[in-house]
Amino acid sequence: MLFFRKYHNKKKQQSSFHIQNNDLSEKLISSQLLENIAEIQNIFSETPDLVVKNIVIKQTKCPAALVYLSGLTDTKTINNHVLNPLLFEVEKEQKDFDAQVSLGDVKENNTWQKIESAILAGNSVLFIDKRNKAFIFNTQGWPQRGIEDTTIESSLRGEHLGFTETGSTNIALIRRHIQNRELKMKEITVGARGNLKLTIMYLADVAKPEVLKELVDRLNKIDVDSILNAASLAEYIEDNPYSPFPQLFITERPDFAAAEILQGRIVTVVDRSPNVLIGPATFEIFFKSMDDYGARWLVASFIRLMRYFGFFVAIFLPATYIAVIAFHFEIIPLKLLLSIGASRERVPFPPFIEAIVMEITLEMLREAGIRLPAKIGQTVGIVGGIVIGQAAVEAGIVSNIMVIVVALTAIASFIIPNYDMGAAIRMLRFPMMIVASFFGFVGLTVGLMTLIAHFISLQSLGTPYGSPIAPLRFPDWKDLFIRFPEWSILKRPESTRAIQTLKAKSNRSEGDEH
Repeated sequence: MLFFRKYHNKKKQQSSFHIQNNDLSEKLISSQLLENIAEIQNIFSETPDLVVKNIVIKQTKCPAALVYLSGLTDTKTINNHVLNPLLFEVEKEQKDFDAQVSLGDVKENNTWQKIESAILAGNSVLFIDKRNKAFIFNTQGWPQRGIEDTTIESSLRGEHLGFTETGSTNIALIRRHIQNRELKMKEITVGARGNLKLTIMYLADVAKPEVLKELVDRLNKIDVDSILNAASLAEYIEDNPYSPFPQLFITERPDFAAAEILQGRIVTVVDRSPNVLIGPATFEIFFKSMDDYGARWLVASFIRLMRYFGFFVAIFLPATYIAVIAFHFEIIPLKLLLSIGASRERVPFPPFIEAIVMEITLEMLREAGIRLPAKIGQTVGIVGGIVIGQAAVEAGIVSNIMVIVVALTAIASFIIPNYDMGAAIRMLRFPMMIVASFFGFVGLTVGLMTLIAHFISLQSLGTPYGSPIAPLRFPDWKDLFIRFPEWSILKRPESTRAIQTLKAKSNRSEGDEH
């Protein structure tokens, strides 16, 4: 009974919170300037960065007040394009004040909720005495960094521009690649307190309307105080939140986002985040890089095959080592078996404990190297790789062969170009090691079958995650394990469910026949 009572009280608090928001949205501003100023000061109480400038408009001789937050607005824009025209300029042919303001984006509103949201978004609001409407000026100017090279998804031949924390800048970076009128956008605001602005970008004549509707419906269902970044947003809209695999692709590269829009996918630009979401995402998209399309197709195919090989090595190599040493040592050649036995004769732990200790140590070193400053992070890597590894072997805690297995596993996991997929792979190796320690190759086979079953059943925005492997779609294999030449890939992948499949025509020159 106590549990239900607490749950009921919690629901009442949530409902009262939404009722307060609804009351605010229905409340209209007054025609009296002093009442509006008092209401603004009440809404933004204990807000020292709130600026209320009382002025008299020279055009109409009416008292007015300009309200904004000093840290979120561009003071030069306010002084040059709002205050200066209103205070000093007079147009004989115009009787209304807004003819003086040289800003192009001027909106009118009379509800306090919209006005509060506009001020919090960095706009300035003008209240005029005897008028029951406020005027909203686009004067946003919060602190922001410039466009820089990407830090995680580095590229040799791709562009060296990365997304920033400003949504409008990220939209412009994508528009530079797709200069077409069919590039459409939908804006959605998420968060009762954070007011996060989302911009959905897609090609209207290519993207599947059902996929777009599914994404919009999921975004509209989000009811939360605030969302801080793109990764948090992905957790709210993914199909299976308990899967280790990422079901939406998160990228910081404008060229990659534009390439996926051209394929028929949908990009969600998240304001205040240097990453965008791409969906529907399939398994194979996490193994692609922009360098694949900047190198010869034979070289790109070889590198991509190495990535898929690294995927299996990173998950199954430690588990295979445990299974072989603990259960199936008879399959090892005699000379190699003697060498392994000599390296393990001083180790007091079974293979599973030995592998767990080394893998956890490697993960802690990797995390320490990321969180520490760059110069210290390099030192941690040297200390972990040489001092700790060598000391552990000499002390008889682990064997030489175990150090080699851990090193190969780490290299194989680092070859994956996407960070989220690489993290999922590193996590999956631990349950594989557990089942291999109990049942050997039988447990490893059961783990593999479970992973395949989960892989087949997974979806992303209603699209099969395993496509074009499961279900089999052989036309899409031209850009799967091997990247065929660009001139031979004439259609968009079926996994994107694009309504316009043809993307190119085969008009390659055959060269000089003589």
